[in-house]
Amino acid sequence: MPVLPDMSDTIQPKTRPRRVRAEDVVAEIGEQLGEHTIAAIYRDRVRTIRTRSYTLDAPARRVPVEIQYTLLGIELKIGKRRLLCPDLATARYLRVFAWLGAAAVAVPYDITRISRLADDLESSWHRMLMLAEHLTGGGGPRLRGRVESKLIAREREAVEALGAGPAVPQFNQNTKQRKAKRQ
Repeated sequence: MPVLPDMSDTIQPKTRPRRVRAEDVVAEIGEQLGEHTIAAIYRDRVRTIRTRSYTLDAPARRVPVEIQYTLLGIELKIGKRRLLCPDLATARYLRVFAWLGAAAVAVPYDITRISRLADDLESSWHRMLMLAEHLTGGGGPRLRGRVESKLIAREREAVEALGAGPAVPQFNQNTKQRKAKRQ
């Protein structure tokens, strides 16, 4: 009978590939986005300027959000509700927060800033979803869905924690025309 060599030290135990946790992927996406998250843009560039609050009452669950052009102007359709918007830039700005499911947000009083903010917020939204898709490539659609829902919930909570600000902006301008007399 032939003697077999001892190979117990060369046999590797079968290890399962480590399961990817949704929380780990969410943390990685947050780290990669850095200061380009929706909440960071909202905190640094919206809440620092004069704003007015706008009530969206968007549901937390995902519903279709679309911009519609009607004879009466531009409307933002959130699920079955329609909100009249003064212009396309405001509709695009509000659409990002409707995607998040925010109840109320601050809208810049200076309408010239809204278009740029809408661009940055939409870019952040799409970048966040692309990173979720990329980092969960081998995990399947269920993992990607969990990651996306956790990302959206995290951003929504951060935006709601920052608040929507006052309903009417404060005007701190001195209207006194005469200069004080020197003595």
